[in-house]
Amino acid sequence: MDETLRARGETVRRAVLGDAYVDRALENADDFSRPFQDVLNEYCWGQCWTNDDLDLRQRSLLNLGMLAALGRMHEFQVHFRGAIRNGLSDAELRAALIQIAVYCGVPAGVECFRIARAVRIEMAAEAAP
Repeated sequence: MDETLRARGETVRRAVLGDAYVDRALENADDFSRPFQDVLNEYCWGQCWTNDDLDLRQRSLLNLGMLAALGRMHEFQVHFRGAIRNGLSDAELRAALIQIAVYCGVPAGVECFRIARAVRIEMAAEAAP
């Protein structure tokens, strides 16, 4: 385990997904699953997301397309929230979801728009005073 890479990965994971999400994931880990959290932080977030060749916005767009194509809608929801946190505009997200519908199929697009609506409503409620 590369502890520096794991720590850098956890930092970017927190920036993209939020402290509450990462805290929940780490707190819910048990002796069996805790090593997997380290793998996620070091390998997924550390190796991939800390590489400077793509910025966080570009990585978010890639993830949305891949997750939709694979039908991983729970992860799509997590990363749609992350894409907003990474600064993607409504227009950029809408264009990405329309492109997903064209290339992955209309049912995938319908599900992506449904999830996007729910996430946007949740985030607006969280931001309300």
